[in-house]
Amino acid sequence: METELTKTQELLKLKAEIQARLNLLPYDGTPEVKEISGKKYLYIRKRELDRVTSRYVGEYNDDLYNLLVKNNVESKELKKKIRKIESELNKLGYIESNLDSRVILNLDFARSNMKKIIYDQAVLEGIGTTFPDTEEIIENGKAKNVDVEDVIKIVNLKHAWQFILDKDVILSRSDYYLACYIAKLINEGLLATPDGGRIRMVPVTIGGSSYIPPIPIESIVKEDILKILSMDIEDIDKAIELCLYVMKTQIYNDGNKRTAVVFANHYLISKGQGLIVIDYKKVPEFKKLLVAYYEDKDLVSIKTFLKECWMKME
Repeated sequence: METELTKTQELLKLKAEIQARLNLLPYDGTPEVKEISGKKYLYIRKRELDRVTSRYVGEYNDDLYNLLVKNNVESKELKKKIRKIESELNKLGYIESNLDSRVILNLDFARSNMKKIIYDQAVLEGIGTTFPDTEEIIENGKAKNVDVEDVIKIVNLKHAWQFILDKDVILSRSDYYLACYIAKLINEGLLATPDGGRIRMVPVTIGGSSYIPPIPIESIVKEDILKILSMDIEDIDKAIELCLYVMKTQIYNDGNKRTAVVFANHYLISKGQGLIVIDYKKVPEFKKLLVAYYEDKDLVSIKTFLKECWMKME
């Protein structure tokens, strides 16, 4: 029974990862070329429920057409993989669970606030974009006069949040493997972290602090996270413990604060308990408390602070 449960969880996580990749494709459908008044235009044809829709993409050019073809091939391959996983889940007797109504409400609540959440996280990370710039990057993947690396970090935050807000992912346990996949999304495409989802194997220092985190050991990190999940405390306190653990342990070479916040929110949302959002105006205070926490000078104040950042579900 334990083996079947583990296999089911692995398949659900894989399905969610593939679905996330599918959702990130800019175009999903069969490309078609229409000629109108001597000019060629590109459309995407797609079956939705019981009808076929045709969506305008743009005026014809070879690069755009090749992109549509490439996306169509990739989309079909990803959907084929999802169907295969669903078939394996059926063989294991898995029946898709209906999400608790409170969790559904929490997912909608997070999606409706995602732009502000990402902007606040960008400020926490020292990314110097305005809210309109951040909004533009989230919607279109670019913004004028914004550093390329900052654009990538914001786009990656969007992808990480989209991933945890998937209905299959929210049913998964907030374990070490989920944290690693979030870190992988957070660090995607950044030259400094080519293996962004892998555990850190080199020493690091933290700016503004004398604290030097030991090199993490995978087995211990897994065990520590499981210990936090089994603690007899409120869900919000578990989420805070998970968040601070990832930050202080510095599990990854980079992106630990971003990963920690998304990871903690995965746990909180899965329980229908709201969100932890560190408002951009409170970032200086948070950083000061975090240094005190790192250096074991004050282990309590930052937890009180994070609890005040809790956006509860009424």
